[in-house]
Amino acid sequence: MENTVIAAEVDPLKRAEDGGEVPSSAELKKKTCNGVLGFAKLTHWRTAVFFLSIFLCLAIVFAFSFIIPCPVRPQYLISWNRTFPEAASYDFLATEDTNRDKVNDILFVLRSSKGSQNNTCTGAGLPSPCVFFIAVDGTDGNALWECPLDPEFHWAQCGLEEDANRNWGCLVAHSDKLSAIDKYTGEVRWQQQQPPGLHGTAPVLSVPDLDRDKVKDLALVASDNTQTQLVFLSGKTGVLIGSKVVLNSTETANHLLHHSTTGSQYVLLQTETGLYGLALYKIAAKAKPGTEVNLKMDKQWEKNASPTSGLIPIYESDSLRRVLRVGPGEGTPNLLLITGKEVALLNGKTLQSLWKINSSSVLREPSFGHFNKDGILDVVVEEDKGDYEKRVVILDGKSGGVLWEVLFLATPNSPIPASIHTTNYFSIFVFWGKKDFNATSVPGISDRHIYMLHPLYSKVLLESPRSLDHILTFKATLLERGRHAAYILLTGPVTQEAQGTVVLSKRKLKQDVPNSDVRNVGDGAETNDVIKEAFNRLRFSD
Repeated sequence: MENTVIAAEVDPLKRAEDGGEVPSSAELKKKTCNGVLGFAKLTHWRTAVFFLSIFLCLAIVFAFSFIIPCPVRPQYLISWNRTFPEAASYDFLATEDTNRDKVNDILFVLRSSKGSQNNTCTGAGLPSPCVFFIAVDGTDGNALWECPLDPEFHWAQCGLEEDANRNWGCLVAHSDKLSAIDKYTGEVRWQQQQPPGLHGTAPVLSVPDLDRDKVKDLALVASDNTQTQLVFLSGKTGVLIGSKVVLNSTETANHLLHHSTTGSQYVLLQTETGLYGLALYKIAAKAKPGTEVNLKMDKQWEKNASPTSGLIPIYESDSLRRVLRVGPGEGTPNLLLITGKEVALLNGKTLQSLWKINSSSVLREPSFGHFNKDGILDVVVEEDKGDYEKRVVILDGKSGGVLWEVLFLATPNSPIPASIHTTNYFSIFVFWGKKDFNATSVPGISDRHIYMLHPLYSKVLLESPRSLDHILTFKATLLERGRHAAYILLTGPVTQEAQGTVVLSKRKLKQDVPNSDVRNVGDGAETNDVIKEAFNRLRFSD
């Protein structure tokens, strides 16, 4: 019966053929009109929604085009110079965005009787000459702020591990004090006496919050002729946390904070017998019991720890000179070691040797860049060859093999090599020296040149002569995210005691390309115009 009723409802004509009741014309008209009216109402709603969508789109376009202003990129000078007469400076230079315009500014230290903003040492109640910690605008070189401090200057460090709750960005050691300075305003957020008998050296280590005040704390490592000690300082106030801890019974030349794969933290100490690690949680427990509760232990590392000192041997060498992170980057960075006999790269996770090459004459600290496109940082090393010559060699970061090399005259007071990454996955390398082996006299400062290497044209160098005074420090960097490649130079008197003229200058990296000379270092067949055009087409990346 149910099937019969449903069939009759679906097909009324069939119902009539079977003798059922046929609907009248009035009923059919009523049903048809109701259907048409319902469809008409639905069509009106669709039309209204369509025009409303167009109106909203036009309103948004109008707002972004005429009402909401587009962000204005800061305009910068291609080059600028700032001169400070009757002053001296130091080997310190940092780049930070101090005025929040998305362009990095330059921080440096000046020793003078007065600053550039009519501030004087006597006006600040300090002996003259004093120390001025200064920030200048990266776009035009104008002074943003300056902070007068007690003399003498020892060291400064900016760019500590980011902490949203930390209201300062740079730490300055001067006289017998430590001053934490707000990089945005130049104000001293806190100032403390250095712990008695402990005059530390940079780098200061940023460690987890030990005193539970929601600000990351600091570890200060210092050595004398007998032992190496460490103290923890509050990142919020600079107050000493606990007591001093003796790390090693001998002097250490360098130290780093290293993270294992489990998140445990170890202080790496460079000693006269090699590189050793000491767990941070052990140091914190000795400084103040209870502060180590939030620190982790790596069981794999601790298997090799000495039962008496707790030191973990990482790399044994009687001539270890330098330890560097190869990075930075995500995860655990590798470690590059320079000894009196070799250059070695260790895996940061396993501490196993990745590669090792013989080199007994490394001049200075190596630098890093991308010569090939394998995504692994390559190593730039300068070797002393004697007779005022040096060999600049780029080592493959993956295998240690030689990717590129050339001989230069080792001109005096030449900065270490630098590099800037490009959007083409390789770096542009910058060297100092002179590519001229016919010189019959000892090379001087006037013989010093800047050379740029394009990895795709590795048979030539672009030479730009730069007759400069004594160079205190040099930095090649990007002043904006992904662009604005430039180099910063700070020149001045040879010693801090000698008053003279200090010059801080910025030049765009490609500014000297048109007036530079192309020097062959191999069998290059490209013309000068092709080489210069290749440099002009470069786009830089972080």
